[in-house]
Amino acid sequence: MTYRIALNFEDGVTRFIDCKEDEKVLDAAFRNRINLPMDCSDGVCGTCKCRAESGSYELGDDYIDDALTEDEKDDGLVLTCQMVPTSDCVVAVPVASAMCKTGQSGFTATVAKIAPHNDAAIVLDLEVEGDAPAFLPGQYVNIGVPGSGQHRSYSFSSVSGASTLSFLIKRVPGGLMSGWLDRATPGTQIELTGPLGSFYLRQVQRPLLMLAGGTGLAPFLSMLETLAQAGSTQPVHLIYGVTRDLDLVLVDQVEAFVARLPNFSYCTVVADEASCHPRKGWVTQHMSPEALNAGDVDVYLCGPPPMVDAVRRHFDAIGVQPANFHYEKFTPSQPAQDRAA
Repeated sequence: MTYRIALNFEDGVTRFIDCKEDEKVLDAAFRNRINLPMDCSDGVCGTCKCRAESGSYELGDDYIDDALTEDEKDDGLVLTCQMVPTSDCVVAVPVASAMCKTGQSGFTATVAKIAPHNDAAIVLDLEVEGDAPAFLPGQYVNIGVPGSGQHRSYSFSSVSGASTLSFLIKRVPGGLMSGWLDRATPGTQIELTGPLGSFYLRQVQRPLLMLAGGTGLAPFLSMLETLAQAGSTQPVHLIYGVTRDLDLVLVDQVEAFVARLPNFSYCTVVADEASCHPRKGWVTQHMSPEALNAGDVDVYLCGPPPMVDAVRRHFDAIGVQPANFHYEKFTPSQPAQDRAA
């Protein structure tokens, strides 16, 4: 039996390794040519200290308190030289990937489908030959734009392990990727690097509040599919906010989770005052007390910087601080003609 261990480094690079039964994470990493921080490897120095963000494991008693205190252990810190997984795990490594003599991994995919959604967004489906890339739900990948020598970053909207990778891409007038997608045809090969990012679904221990701004919906589709496949029963509420009516895309996919995911609910919000949508304004105006659960809630937010800042101010104003607040800010790429050569 082996367990899949996601090593998430400080610079956002994630590498996946297989850890054998009764094998320590540090040894498994070395076997995969990843040099995690270490000095003694005997549970004495504490140099290999990391944080286990999900999964189950054993630490044993072969380490000293100076290397890992009880308070640190209760807070999820581990010594990778002593950590023996008993399930798949996510381990946050507090150094950059280059310091561990590893880095981003790359792969090739083929364009399978390009589906425009009004003038707001484009859904891009890619097919991968061989083993599908592993990633944490919520992470992103860099997609090379053929012929440009440049790349753009997009969150996976599909689930890890699927042979078809899906992305929800904001249509930007004059944008490099938007322009290429208007010309691209199925069968074209493109290069990707990743997975990347520290915005990903952690172990679910309490209700979740998901806040999506525009195409920031993408990572939540991956998270919701992961939760549905895992049979999660924790309450999950998604607030999907956009500027215009036409920006509401893939609502049918969100609606499908109502039947598949127990205790899931969602609402859509449109900021345009001229809209006839039943809920207008900003996401902060539609956070119910039930969704906030008196602060005993994990909040995930993906949207433009003003949205992230507004939500943070809103929590301060109402005096509610969520148990955990994970967010990712994104800014649409500038038009190609406005970029430096």
